[in-house]
Amino acid sequence: MPETAVVLSEEVREALAARRAVVALESTIIAHGLPRPRNLAVAEELEGLVRAGGAVPATIAVLDGVPRIGLDKAQLERVAGDPGMRKLGRRDLAPAVAAGASGATTVSATAFLAERAGIRVFATGGLGGVHREWTETQDESADLRVLAGTAITVVCAGVKSVLDVPATLQRLETLGVGVLGYGTDRFPGFYLTSSGEPVDWTVRSPEEVVAVMRAQDALGGARAALIVANPVPEEQQLDPALHDRVLASGLAECRERGITGQPVTPFLLDHLMRHTGGASLEANLAAVRGNVRVAARIAAVWVRGRW
Repeated sequence: MPETAVVLSEEVREALAARRAVVALESTIIAHGLPRPRNLAVAEELEGLVRAGGAVPATIAVLDGVPRIGLDKAQLERVAGDPGMRKLGRRDLAPAVAAGASGATTVSATAFLAERAGIRVFATGGLGGVHREWTETQDESADLRVLAGTAITVVCAGVKSVLDVPATLQRLETLGVGVLGYGTDRFPGFYLTSSGEPVDWTVRSPEEVVAVMRAQDALGGARAALIVANPVPEEQQLDPALHDRVLASGLAECRERGITGQPVTPFLLDHLMRHTGGASLEANLAAVRGNVRVAARIAAVWVRGRW
C-alpha cells in the first residue's frame, strides 16, 4: 500500500503533530453491529466519550478505496447509513483500495491502519479469537495474528463469549501478545464481567498501563500488541445464567442446522440478542463505553511527558 493511501483527517493529523492524545475506534460496530438509526447515535456518543476523556477520536473506515483515519460528520453518517458498506479485515484492505470499495474496518484492519498512522491506543468491544471446535474447523480470527505483529494497546472487554476463551488465551500467549486485567485478576467475558479464566497481570490505573507500554518499547524485540482487558461493570453485565442458557441453545441449534465455520459467530451473536430481548446488545454497549473511557485516559497519560 503506498504511503499516500492512508488519509488522516485534519483534526487527527494536527493532534498527532502536536503530540496530543488520540484514540482509534473501529467502524464495524457502526455499520454492522447495531440497528439503524441507533448506530449513528452510538458512534457520535463514543467519539464524545473520547473527547470527554481528553483525547481526539479517530474512527477508521475505508471510503471509495481510501483508508481514512478520523471521519467527519458526513463520513460517519455514510458509514452508519449505507447498507452496501462492506466488512473489511486486514486481508481485505488491499483489494478494497484497488477496487475503490467502501467498508467498515474490523479489529484487525483498524489496528493495522491505526499503527500506520502513529496511533498507539485503540478501543473496541470484544476481540475475535479461537472458535469453538477449532480442532475440526481450524477457524481462528485474523485479529490474533495481526495483534501479534502490531504495536498497539487495545482496550477491550476480552473476546466474544461465544468463542473458546481458554484456547484464545493460550493462542495469545503463544503469539507473544501481552494481556493485562484492568482492575481484575479474571479475563473478562465480553457480555460478562468474568469469563472465569485468570490473567497473569493486573493493573489498576492508566499510569500502570502506560508504564507497561513504555517498558515494552524499552525492551524492544518483536512488535506485538498489548491487550488491556477491561470488564463490563457487574451491574451492567448480561445475566450469567441467561447468557449460559441462551448460548447453549444457540450451540445446539448450530449442530441441528449444520452451521459450522465462519457463520457460527454471527449466528450465535444474533441468537443471543434475539433470545435475551436485546439485553446482550445493551451489555455490549456498556462494555464499549467503558473501554472508550479507559482508552482515552490511557492515551492522555501516554502523551504526557513522553517527549
